[in-house]
Amino acid sequence: MHLDALLWLFLPIFVAGGSALLSFYIMQAKMEVALSKERESLAEARATIGSQKITMEERIRATEESVKRAALDEFLKDFRVEERSYVRETKSLASAKRSMVMQERLFFRNIPLSNWVEHEMVVEENSDLHRLQEQASIFTASALPAGSHAGEGRLPISKLLDDAAPVRPAVPRSNSLIAAHAVFGAQ
Repeated sequence: MHLDALLWLFLPIFVAGGSALLSFYIMQAKMEVALSKERESLAEARATIGSQKITMEERIRATEESVKRAALDEFLKDFRVEERSYVRETKSLASAKRSMVMQERLFFRNIPLSNWVEHEMVVEENSDLHRLQEQASIFTASALPAGSHAGEGRLPISKLLDDAAPVRPAVPRSNSLIAAHAVFGAQ
């Protein structure tokens, strides 16, 4: 009997110890599950914070770039180019040339930043010497009376002036020759 009593005495202690171990392992498993859930939520929170941080940095960079771009555009709006143009005709005995000249100048607000820069574009170029001489001269060979230079040593134009003497006031003959030479040059 002594063994039965001892068994009944230690049996509740074994059962209590076994149930304590069982409850310890069950609680340990529950704590590990709870801990893993917390770690998972913490990892999700860190990932969310990391992505928000990256997104925020990109937004800040994009905002800075747009502000810089807007400031540069506003700065460049203050620059302007003033233009003027005219037609230039250059005539010589060998050629005639018409060209359009465009001049440009750079301004910042109302302050000129450069001198006039000239661009010349040839519009028409004519190198016909005879046609140019005909256009340039108002006295053609057919308009002047035919006469001899050697006979009197006078220019044909002076004879023309002598023939037109009644229309103008009388000028001594030597003065008309001097005037003709001064105006048209000696040949």
